[in-house]
Amino acid sequence: MPVIHLLPDQLINQIAAGEVVERPASVVKEVLENASDAGARTIEVVLEQGGTRRIRVVDDGRGIGPDDLPLALERHATSKIASLEDLEQVGTMGFRGEALAAIAAVSRMSITSRADGEAHAWRVDASDRALAPAALNQGTVVEVADLYFNTPARRKFLKSEATEYAHCDEMFRRVALARPDVAMQLSHNGRVIHRLPAADALRRTGALMGDDFLAHARPLEADAGPLRLSGFASLPAYSRASRDAQYFFVNGRYVRDKLLTHAIREAYADILHGSRHPAYVLFLELDPAGVDVNVHPAKIEVRFREARAVHQFVYHALKRTLAESGASQAGNTQTETAPARAAETASPARPAYPPPQASQGRLAMDSANRAYFDFVSTARPADAVPSHFGPDTVPAARPAQPTPPTTGRAHDAPPLGFAIAQLHGIYILAQNEAGLVLVDMHAAHERILYERLKTVLDGTPSIQRLLIPAVFGVGPREMATAEECADVLLGMGFEVSPAGPQELAVRSVPALLASAPVAELLRNLLEELREYPASEVITARRNELLATMACHGAVRANRSLTIPEMNALLREMETTERADQCNHGRPTWTQLTMTDLDRFFMRGQ
Repeated sequence: MPVIHLLPDQLINQIAAGEVVERPASVVKEVLENASDAGARTIEVVLEQGGTRRIRVVDDGRGIGPDDLPLALERHATSKIASLEDLEQVGTMGFRGEALAAIAAVSRMSITSRADGEAHAWRVDASDRALAPAALNQGTVVEVADLYFNTPARRKFLKSEATEYAHCDEMFRRVALARPDVAMQLSHNGRVIHRLPAADALRRTGALMGDDFLAHARPLEADAGPLRLSGFASLPAYSRASRDAQYFFVNGRYVRDKLLTHAIREAYADILHGSRHPAYVLFLELDPAGVDVNVHPAKIEVRFREARAVHQFVYHALKRTLAESGASQAGNTQTETAPARAAETASPARPAYPPPQASQGRLAMDSANRAYFDFVSTARPADAVPSHFGPDTVPAARPAQPTPPTTGRAHDAPPLGFAIAQLHGIYILAQNEAGLVLVDMHAAHERILYERLKTVLDGTPSIQRLLIPAVFGVGPREMATAEECADVLLGMGFEVSPAGPQELAVRSVPALLASAPVAELLRNLLEELREYPASEVITARRNELLATMACHGAVRANRSLTIPEMNALLREMETTERADQCNHGRPTWTQLTMTDLDRFFMRGQ
């Protein structure tokens, strides 16, 4: 075996570069973070051939003095920390003093900088550390050419130009999202890709994520002692097939943390199902002493000193934001444009038309709720027992014809407005101050029932006894499951007992689901109980189970509703959490403003 010997400095730097400089995007990240730490207000990034040929980063920060320039290329040389206490509460993006030395070891690199108060700039070449005067107005220019030119084996692992550029673009986006106050520009092969002026978080997020993301996102602001969470979280309608639109920052640093990812996934669990992924741009701020950023070579993972508290804070803050129903503010979407519309309608170029009239039988909440309960109960077949009346009471069938409307002004309408019609037994058309509201009545009713079932299951469920038990055939496994889990089913409101060798009889159901197809619903529940232990179904899988029950209990398509029934459903949506989407993540309603309709019909053009 060869004797132990010290490695040369160049080889040490190249070994370190294997961890720090994975690809051109790593260079972009490290240099951008240094520019940010230097207090730059403007940063420009120029790439050639995806960054493999050339990377040039120009900033107008504080600069580096001539005495410090050669030292900046040495390993473990930094101006950002000086002691263990500094390391335990890092407030800058960089702190290890490794990046520039690692980059210089595997590329042709030079740094030109002019520090505040210097008569002119100075330039240092990484190859020989020679210092020479240079021309530069302010800040620092870092040039990195021919990445991995001296380590050809490593260069072979680089991907195509398009792939490497995509990674560089992603790094640029992360820094740009974290620092909206800094003007930034990215060019590739002579073409400007991003030109971002200094702005606030809203404008910067819209510029990089797109207006469509903002249109489907909820702003988030939450404080709890030393913790603060802000940013934007998308609704399920904007869910993605991959995690390409997920950005989480801790004290301005982009991170991928399992704890935070789990908290976000749990917050979305009740409204986003299947293999879809949410989109978000979130910023967590806390005392730097409460987070350890020195746990990963690329500084992309962190550890929290109070991990449980951070998890719960992020989970509850995001869940509260997503639980707020946009239905409660639907009518406010036209507020800002109302004066402009008034001016338009009064102009000679566009004929004025009278304000739209809304229809509603009675506006009293009691009447609306009664009509709502009526339509739930009459969703059952004619021979079924209604759910919201006594066991011996069968109300007369309600006519499906609209009631004679009274007139009201649109500005008096509630957020989701007043129902005016039903389309093909599937959609409700309503009129509010902003314009036209379209509601998927099955999806909306499904969410309402689901939220009610969750509340009911936390207490003692209201049970509806059936005058005539619902009897249906089952197999041996279903029969065994029903007998073993009789107590679990009873706790949910289902009284189930054998009615024969291969038959079950249901004598009571939850009051909210009395109009549901009992046999189909019970078969689904028994399948869930057979596949998973009863305790797991009640705890971890409770919400999925309730979502199935709500789907079966919701009013079905092609069910004719009266105007009061439709209005009652709208009022329930306005007061129900998460009413913007059903249990499967689909939207329940959408708004078409008068501006949208005018544009479609080219009014005033």
